[in-house]
Amino acid sequence: MEKKVIKSYKDLEIWKKGILLSMEIYSLTSTFPLNEQYGLTSQIRRATTSIPANIAEGYGRESGKNYIQFLKISRGSLYELDTFLTIALGLKYLTKEQRNHLNDKTEELSKMINSLIKKINQNLK
Repeated sequence: MEKKVIKSYKDLEIWKKGILLSMEIYSLTSTFPLNEQYGLTSQIRRATTSIPANIAEGYGRESGKNYIQFLKISRGSLYELDTFLTIALGLKYLTKEQRNHLNDKTEELSKMINSLIKKINQNLK
């Protein structure tokens, strides 16, 4: 199997999946009640865009330790998003099917972030 060359953060699958999740979340939250525009909708959107943004920013720092710190921030935003989605489900802004689908995506991203942190830590040793 040929190893893929990473020239930019845009080549990272983890960043690509974060972007796709953000776009999906934006589309989904457009159906939330208008009175949530500056509340839950805004918080969900900020959390989801923070995930790939911090992956990109950490990549740009060109330091393993700094990159790990930004990946941890990204992971925190992912957990924040998960919490907001649980609230949205409780408020019936999401169906159980939508929540389960998004849960699969957030779990996959969480595993990818944890794996990348572990890999960078190993390379630092």
